[in-house]
Amino acid sequence: MRPRRAGFSLAELLIVTAIAALLLGVAVPDLGALLRAQQIRTATNDLFGAIGLARAQAIARNRTVIVMPRDAAGVDWTQGWTVFADRDGDGVPGAADEILAVHGALPAGVTAAFAFTSPAAPYYIAYNGAGRSCGAGAGTARWGTLSLFHGGAVRRIKINMLGRARACDPERDDHCDGAAAPS
Repeated sequence: MRPRRAGFSLAELLIVTAIAALLLGVAVPDLGALLRAQQIRTATNDLFGAIGLARAQAIARNRTVIVMPRDAAGVDWTQGWTVFADRDGDGVPGAADEILAVHGALPAGVTAAFAFTSPAAPYYIAYNGAGRSCGAGAGTARWGTLSLFHGGAVRRIKINMLGRARACDPERDDHCDGAAAPS
């Protein structure tokens, strides 16, 4: 008689592998949705933090501080953004300005829509020395909604006339309307 060896038979190994593949097949779509939800949540929090930084620095410096998209036209928030103290008053980051923060591009698949009182490009968010929303180089209030979209999820950052920002989710929060997803 040969001694029996400890281990798995080929049939047992195939059954366990088949069950693992089935469970993985069920879990992968949920992991994708979880990843997309986390990406949009992180992007919203990063942008919300940049807006908060701009407002705080505008008050501390008693000068205009701007958050602006990093693309050349100043319209695509998915390419990242720059927070800067606008020392020369031209509304764009330059050699005379102090760069306070720079954020890189958002994950692939995230899109953005900008709906403020002044719809003309460039799209920016500016604060004056009193911490109020304003136009670059102007005292007029500028308020509205910056919306982020990813895989069916939507997050919005709403800035009121006084410059106070709040992040919201239209599925959970009241008064969280904004621009439609770009096509």
